[in-house]
Amino acid sequence: MSSFNAVRVRADIPALTRHINGRPITYLDSGASSLPPRSVIEAMDEYYRLRHANVHRGVYQTANEATDAYEGARAAVAQFLNAPGGAEGVVFTKNCTEAFNLLAKSWGVANLKDGDVVLLSEMEHHANIVPWFQLRESIALDIRFIPVTDDYELDLSNIQELLQGVKLLSLTAMSNVLGTINPVKDLAALAHAHGALVAIDASQSVGHMPTNLVDLDIDFMMFSGHKMLGPTGIGVFWTRPEILATMPPFLGGGGMIADVRTDGYTPATGFTRFEAGTPMIAEAVGLHAAIRYLEGLGLDNVHAHDQSLTVDAISRINHQFSGRVRIIGPTAHAQRGGVLSLDVEGVHPHDIAQVLDEIGVCVRPGHHCAKPLMRRFGLAATARASFGPYSLTLDTDVLLEGLQRAITFFG
Repeated sequence: MSSFNAVRVRADIPALTRHINGRPITYLDSGASSLPPRSVIEAMDEYYRLRHANVHRGVYQTANEATDAYEGARAAVAQFLNAPGGAEGVVFTKNCTEAFNLLAKSWGVANLKDGDVVLLSEMEHHANIVPWFQLRESIALDIRFIPVTDDYELDLSNIQELLQGVKLLSLTAMSNVLGTINPVKDLAALAHAHGALVAIDASQSVGHMPTNLVDLDIDFMMFSGHKMLGPTGIGVFWTRPEILATMPPFLGGGGMIADVRTDGYTPATGFTRFEAGTPMIAEAVGLHAAIRYLEGLGLDNVHAHDQSLTVDAISRINHQFSGRVRIIGPTAHAQRGGVLSLDVEGVHPHDIAQVLDEIGVCVRPGHHCAKPLMRRFGLAATARASFGPYSLTLDTDVLLEGLQRAITFFG
């Protein structure tokens, strides 16, 4: 039985004991970076205190323990995702952005040629846009975009035509601006029917709802540890082992080689060829602890909690600020996660965030690394509140208090 209880989760988060400007912190920026529980911090601390050593090299006991911990984290990621091929398809990167660069500059360089088509969407994070534009500087790619409707969902009315000739569909599972949850499984089946591979940005989804790679039947997945209660500095690139085996190394140096000679080198096989140099060992330990914690909560329960908070917040914002505060995202709870991008009439998002900070509320103002989406809706920025498994309706109470203060102050 799941042990999920938001009040107990909150008690596990040291950062939530802080006070800001004399008020208890109200952390509503989990979409940017979630807060790690004590077990994650302690796991990393224990690693540094007792078994810090480099991996895959030493033969002494602590080096072997460090290697076991690092590779244990890889196995935990594979199990968490129900990944086909197990841990053999899991590559550790420093974040999701690096994972997308690995996709574009390893798989893309090896498999795409002039005239090939990559299909994205208008709601993508820059991490899933810029690497493809960079690749287009050397390969004449045709980069297409699935539009977004006025209701903040993918416009799939022309999807059959958009998929013609596509080699890769690369898409977010959940928008970091809109909260929109995309129909990944259905789109993957459709893309495969057109001969395309499918890559998914799971940064906003993997720590908030169950992820089953066998069920989704996709080819690549990328995400960051710090958005799923883990540490910064570690991300995951996953692909099927048979695809990974065909990809050239992304970075060169120690650790990723089988042999180096004066006339050249031979790369290692499997995931090893993509992890040049000393990897993020402590961060992998922390990610493993975060996975254990999330599994203890139950991702179905976390998702239901997100939706409950979101439905409540949308209802209350619409009631209290009718016509003054616009929520940029779907209103139907089944189609969205716990992200609320707010456009307050007559008040700049940065001003909203500053007023909220005065009472200890943490939200994120800006374009959220999604400028094409902002332009689609005629916005320069929004003030974004986002929930985590430690969030409570009390946090929404304080958010509404701060919004009222800002609206009153700025008239």
